[in-house]
Amino acid sequence: MTTDEKPVVPKLFYHGTKADLKPGDLIEPGFRSNYGTGRKAKYVYFSATLEAAVWGAELAQGEGTGRIYTVEPAGIMEDDPNLTDKKFPGNPTLSFRTAQALKVTGEIHDWTGHSAELLNSMRAHLEKLKQEGIEAIEE
Repeated sequence: MTTDEKPVVPKLFYHGTKADLKPGDLIEPGFRSNYGTGRKAKYVYFSATLEAAVWGAELAQGEGTGRIYTVEPAGIMEDDPNLTDKKFPGNPTLSFRTAQALKVTGEIHDWTGHSAELLNSMRAHLEKLKQEGIEAIEE
């Protein structure tokens, strides 16, 4: 990238969860993480790809149906180091995090989840990491 070029910042962001929210609600850090040992999260995670939000909605802790919301970050956002540094250099998943809130702007209703086989495989992998004491999210 030359000094004249600026990074492309996506205009639409998604957050997958099981929480029942409405436009104007805030999604804030400080709640139990959906991954690893479930410790209190310092960040809120979001993505510019629907695919990443689908995983978030499907793997979220708690009862109820997974939901995907469109969101606006209220503060500084950064690349999600759990993916970009470890699995996908350059952030091709367009995954981000913020220590501030996300404002819900809408809900996506017409999304398709992963196959039961793929979802069960991912859950088993995350459970194995948890049993080994490995945090899937490092903050």
